[in-house]
Formats: sequence, C-alpha cells, structure tokens
Amino acid sequence: MKRTGNRNSDQDALQQNGTSDGSGGHEADADAWHVDSQSVSHRKLLRARYRELISTVQQNREEMLSPCDNKLTEVLDKANMLFKEVHEARETVLDSQLLVVASGLGKEKANRMVSQGLSFDLSTFAQHALSFMGLNRLADEGSDAEDGAATNGFLPQDAWHRLASRAESCFQSTPSFHSMYGLFQSEPPPLKPRIERQRKVPTVEAKRIMPTELKKMEESNQEATEKEVERILGYLRQYHRQDPTTPISYYEFILNPDSFSRTVENIFHTSFLIRDGLARMYLDDDMLPCIGPVEEDGAQPAEATTRKQCVISINQKSWRELRDAFDITQPMIHPPNGPDE
Repeated sequence: MKRTGNRNSDQDALQQNGTSDGSGGHEADADAWHVDSQSVSHRKLLRARYRELISTVQQNREEMLSPCDNKLTEVLDKANMLFKEVHEARETVLDSQLLVVASGLGKEKANRMVSQGLSFDLSTFAQHALSFMGLNRLADEGSDAEDGAATNGFLPQDAWHRLASRAESCFQSTPSFHSMYGLFQSEPPPLKPRIERQRKVPTVEAKRIMPTELKKMEESNQEATEKEVERILGYLRQYHRQDPTTPISYYEFILNPDSFSRTVENIFHTSFLIRDGLARMYLDDDMLPCIGPVEEDGAQPAEATTRKQCVISINQKSWRELRDAFDITQPMIHPPNGPDE
C-alpha cells in the first residue's frame, strides 16, 4: 500500500510538476516572442532612420558642399548614435552605405575648399555680404516700412551705407564726386554738319601781283649776291696789287676768325668768282690751295676754259683748327658795313 500510495503520490507529484512545467514553458515562449517582436520593430525603425539619413545627404548635396554649412557633421553625429544600436547585418550594410555617401561628399567638399583659395565664389560672397548688411530672412516682405525694421525688401535702411563704410577702408582713393546736374551722358554728342567753305578764286590783279612780288624778291636776292661777289673780288684784286709775287692763301682769304657763318658765306661767294672765271685756284709749293684774280685781258669765257670741280666741307671744329693752324687774327674779307666799308 505504501509503494502503491507512494507510487500514487509520485504520480500525483509528477502530474503536478508536469502541469507546472508546461505553464512555465508557455510563459517563456511568450516572453521570447515579445522580445523578438520588439527587436524586429526596432530594427525596422533603425533601418528607416538610416534610409532617411542617406536620402537627406543625397537631396541636400549642394547645400552640404558649402564651406559654411555643417549639416554633414550633424548627419555623421546621428549615424554614430544609430550605430550603437546596430547588431544585425542588414543595419550594418545601411550604415556602410551612409558612410560611403558621406565620405564621398566630404572628399568633394575638401577639394572645393582647397580650390576656393584660388578662386572667387560669387554665391558665397553674396551670402556674406547680405549677412554683413543685416539681412533679415525672417521678416515679412510686406511689413510696414515705418517701423524702420526693413525697407526695400528684407534689408534695413542703412544696409548699403554699412557696406560702403566697410569697403572704404580697403581703398586708398579720393572721395567720389557727385555732380549737381547728374551723370554725363554716355552717348557721344551728335556730329555737326560740315560746312564747306567756298574757295576764293584769285582775280586777274592778284595773279599779276604775285609773280611781280616773287620776281622782285628774286631780283633783290640776286642783286645782293652780285654785290657781295663784286665786293669780294675787289678785296682779292686789292691784295694782289699790293704784292703780286706773293700767293694769297685760300684759307687765309676766306676765313673769318670771329664768325663761322661769315666764313661759310665767303666760301659761297668766292665760288661764283671761280665759276665765272674772275678768279683761279692753284696749289703752291707746300701743296696748299691759293687764290688769285684773273686779269681782265687773260679772262676767257666760261665755255672755253676747262675746269675741275671740287667740294669743300667745313664745320666748326675744322674752322677752329684752320684758324689756329694759320694763326689768323684778322679777316681779309671784312663783313659788310664794316670799318673799311
């Protein structure tokens, strides 16, 4: 009885234990399912956040490439927070995709920052200028201008004056000039019509007067030259009569020690004497040129004599050298209206 009782008691104990064990197993299975359902929903939410971050980076690419924008850093901070909850492969793949997109964007941003040191970005400069001028992006475009908060859009009244005062310190120039009558017109003035003046036709009397005046001038110049040639011929004959046996040096005769221009004029007028056969030139024993008059009985027509021409060049240096070499202190041909005239 006792075994039976014991057996029955053992069976009752086993039945009680089995019942209790079965209920405990069901509770454990329920807890596991609840945990699995929470992890699945959490993983879905985690993957959704990763996709949202990737989409944000792709959509705001140009804005994140700006050197003044810090959204890329914010995205990377959020990714680091999400990565602490990553335990499965699918979330790890999404995290790697986000890192690939962010790293490519960061590389391009770094390249732009290097190139911007050598170039000028108009949009960045405009943004900085508007910020410096006090641009109010939150103000209403149609707000009243009487309160002084914003006029002419979103800029305050003294926006341009503020920018001008800042730019003045960068340039060392004179202050600008403002004309009371406004700016000059950029268009050129109209051309005035050209009026052609009628040329005066010379009259018969004018035609007669002009050649007469020229003829008088030519005659007066010719007369002055002839008088000067005759005057020099008189000096030459006078010196020859004083000492017929002594040859007259050509340089001593024509050289004026006090005037280079008078020397040139003497050479010019003496050449007429030789051309007309009134004087002759020859070389003395020292092979120096001499000049002498031709007697009136021995004078021959210019066409009948055989002549040799030579060119004499003289400058102020050679004139001084000849004056010192021949020790000339007084001219043999005195200037017109001189003491001997």
